Amino acid sequence: MGTTWSVRLDNRSMVPLETIRAAIECALDLVVAQMSTWDTGSCITQFNQAPAGTRHVLEQPFAEVLDAALHWAAASGGAIDPTIGSLVSLWGFGSHASPLTRLPSPSELAAARARVGWQQLQFNGAARTITQPGGVRLDLSGIAKGFSVDCVADSLKALGLRDFLVEVGGEVRCAGRRPLGAPWRVLVEAGPQSVPVALTDMAIATSGNRWHAHELDGQRWSHTIDPRTGEPVRHPLVSVTALHPRCMHADALATVLTVLGPEDGFAFAEQQKLAALFVMEHEAGHLARSTDGWAALAQVLAS
Repeated sequence: MGTTWSVRLDNRSMVPLETIRAAIECALDLVVAQMSTWDTGSCITQFNQAPAGTRHVLEQPFAEVLDAALHWAAASGGAIDPTIGSLVSLWGFGSHASPLTRLPSPSELAAARARVGWQQLQFNGAARTITQPGGVRLDLSGIAKGFSVDCVADSLKALGLRDFLVEVGGEVRCAGRRPLGAPWRVLVEAGPQSVPVALTDMAIATSGNRWHAHELDGQRWSHTIDPRTGEPVRHPLVSVTALHPRCMHADALATVLTVLGPEDGFAFAEQQKLAALFVMEHEAGHLARSTDGWAALAQVLAS
């Protein structure tokens, strides 16, 4: 997945560390084998290269992630879209990108947008089948990393571990408590500063424009692409942090809210009763705004 992982845990039952590491790496390998666009032999790569009209049976984890991505695509009006692969590459990001030396032309943008649209997918969740419409490239980067966190958490629970913190590329899920009974502490991006937050049995994910961006013609182009316009998001939102019991959903929601922006995103979060923290550029520096759900779930600690 092109990133790192870390796990902290209270191993009171003294499970051998070699056993724990093997379980973690097995969980991560499963996600890579099915959903990594960087792996030429993965299931998602095979689908993306398949001829039009071919029908594919998905493994259960892949189908679960795709089903969740399609759920949030429908709920948000397309602010997240699992078929966004062509646009991601066009803007110089992802596994098939070339260095961005110029902005895409209108014709290039139109051609890429024609291959994007979650409504094109013929997905049968019950049968776990999907049909390639032709030229559609799935990209689950906005949700699969969070799912990998959940997979690691499940593998630890299967070993009898109940108190741990799992992190993959900055996405985090906490279970139970730290060894002396205190909740887990996580630093949350809030502009130039980070805010420590206490979490128990909760996942947290952050999306923002401070990471993975291109500088071109004196402008900064974010890696977060709005599937509805085909272009990188351009608004004063610096970052969005979302909480959810499952990291897969926290990851997807951080993307959704970032794409929707400071006003529409906040309204969507409140309407969906989501726990989210929005950080925006402001003339006085940065302005943080949290939903009612955030206040109910996140205990902000003194730094």
